[in-house]
Amino acid sequence: MTPTATILLLGSGELGREFVISAKRLGCRVIACDSYEGAPAMQVADGYEVFSMLDGDALRGAVDKHRPDHIVPEIEAIRTEILAEVESEGFHVVPSARAAQLTMNRDAIRDLAASELGLVTSTFEYATSRAELAAAAERIGFPLVVKPVMSSSGKGQSTVRDATGIDAAWDYAAAGMRGDRLRVIAETFIDFDYEITLLTIRHKDGVAFCPPIGHRQERGDYRESWQPAAMSATALAAAQEMATMVVDALGGHGIFGVEFFVKGDTVIFSELSPRPHDTGMVTLISQSLSEFDLHARAILGLPIPTIEVAQPSASAVLLADRDAADFAITGLAEALSPPNGQTAVDARIFGKPVTRPYRRMGVTLTRVEGGTIEIARDAAVAAAAKLVIDYQ
Repeated sequence: MTPTATILLLGSGELGREFVISAKRLGCRVIACDSYEGAPAMQVADGYEVFSMLDGDALRGAVDKHRPDHIVPEIEAIRTEILAEVESEGFHVVPSARAAQLTMNRDAIRDLAASELGLVTSTFEYATSRAELAAAAERIGFPLVVKPVMSSSGKGQSTVRDATGIDAAWDYAAAGMRGDRLRVIAETFIDFDYEITLLTIRHKDGVAFCPPIGHRQERGDYRESWQPAAMSATALAAAQEMATMVVDALGGHGIFGVEFFVKGDTVIFSELSPRPHDTGMVTLISQSLSEFDLHARAILGLPIPTIEVAQPSASAVLLADRDAADFAITGLAEALSPPNGQTAVDARIFGKPVTRPYRRMGVTLTRVEGGTIEIARDAAVAAAAKLVIDYQ
């Protein structure tokens, strides 16, 4: 059979794995790329390539070898000038090379949101040295959130309570950065009521939204998410308006994970990823079409139906706590046993070949018929607690 499209996937983690499954259901051929062999998406793809996404020559070589219909980044740290180069030659970069360039760096997307589009953001400054960070902290004030302009999954992010924490924050940000730019963003700590991800789909017929997803983070990384998140009609309308502005400015088709802080009816833009979002793993159980299905449909120019979440749903992650290459994940039968007749429980084990401290190794998913978000959250956390990483 001739594939509907050939996709070159750049980055092959757990989000990429689910995207590959969605794309292959629509008849696509997928080549998964990552810096190590056996990455989650490689295990379900048609083929794979092993190289660093920051190796421009290797990236160019993979494009020339496979001649894909769509180049789909799954991570931020990519040699984006190569994406711009191949886009100019007629290859389709999702959602666009410009979007990949801007969202690869927190400073670029923040400048677009705050300076060009006038969206509400926190007060922020950039710093390229300890001295610059200390000076920015004096102007902005404490508490202060410091994070690398290029990182993912909360790596390098910390909250600084006073001037004595500046050196540690700088060192932690430098250790957690991706790419080759030692620059941090320092921003006012937002006293928010809650934070959401608004999955925003830009497609051939316009812009659509999934119901808002609430989430809880630790160390700047997601631990739980739930859908739908309760928010006022005023706040939701403001978030949708800002999300539309920023995705239209970036252009292209696909799903965007747009993050906001919410205080009452005030909505503050935080970050954006032009790809499926980790907090959106909950859509694997909450929606008839997951964020991965929607991303694939938008990329392929297929119709996007009305998106609804009928019942409260939640996700909770399984984390490793050490470095190991010899391990097993046990307790799956116990985790998948529903606590009552109202609750559906599912799980995804990511298949990562090694563990590291705080590395996500799996996720549990719950949906409650006629219940509440709190019941769904409690069930997801309880299910995750039954999964055990058995280090050999």
